[in-house]
Amino acid sequence: MSIDAGPRPLPLTYGPVTRKLNVTSAGPADGPVVLFAHGFGCDQGMWDGVVPHFSDDHRVVRYDLMGYGQSDFSAYDPIRYATLDGHADDILAICAELDLRDVTIVAHSVSTMMAVKAAVREPGRFRQVVLVAANPYFLQDPETGYDGGFSDADMTEVAGALDSNYFTWAEAMAPVIMGTPEAPEHGERLTASFCRVNPDVARQLLGLMFSTDHRPLLPQVTTPTVVLQGRDDAMVPASVAGYLHAHLAGSTLVQLQALGHCPHISAPEETAAAIRAHLLTT
Repeated sequence: MSIDAGPRPLPLTYGPVTRKLNVTSAGPADGPVVLFAHGFGCDQGMWDGVVPHFSDDHRVVRYDLMGYGQSDFSAYDPIRYATLDGHADDILAICAELDLRDVTIVAHSVSTMMAVKAAVREPGRFRQVVLVAANPYFLQDPETGYDGGFSDADMTEVAGALDSNYFTWAEAMAPVIMGTPEAPEHGERLTASFCRVNPDVARQLLGLMFSTDHRPLLPQVTTPTVVLQGRDDAMVPASVAGYLHAHLAGSTLVQLQALGHCPHISAPEETAAAIRAHLLTT
């Protein structure tokens, strides 16, 4: 398979939603659709190492979450995005405006639950959901024994740090979240990305990420799902990947050798190969 990283404009007319969310595209217009959704503090460029492995034979669509990357910041509405429903609405709006069908959506981190919400709402729109470093609930739940990785005390500390100075928090946490100390350039890239985000926008999404329990959604998912999990992910304990696999009917769990929370950045070849190996073609 030849690899061509350059985006090739598709023969379509972009409307208000796709312009607002900076939708870009690559690959053949008649190819099976793969829609990539990035995680917190990032933009669609974080998929740059993965996209070339698909753009030769797939219609690859990417976008920036509202308030991130090159999205239209003037359209950011804190009320609309007070829950992840607003972001899920954006996914469905992109699909509707571009008439995307049989979509495989590949989502990372906080976008995984946006993708789950979208797939629950319009299951007929999606062929497959691929969740990279997903966590449906980041807190511990002593009543059920679920451990999402963070205690109430941890969250109090995070909230204090964010309120004090978002940029200081970002500089300290981005390398930890990346989890690749042997390759500090990856942590530096994530730090720079975090620091480009408006602190108010970042605080709102982080608040949703850490406080919202999306576990009740999982049994509602009828779309075939793949869970990709890296090693030593500071944001997602290994047990959480197992929980997702157990509560997403018919799902597939793939353990990557890549370290940390962002395997698509630190190990794009392995991540792309794992996605391709589990793509549904019919």
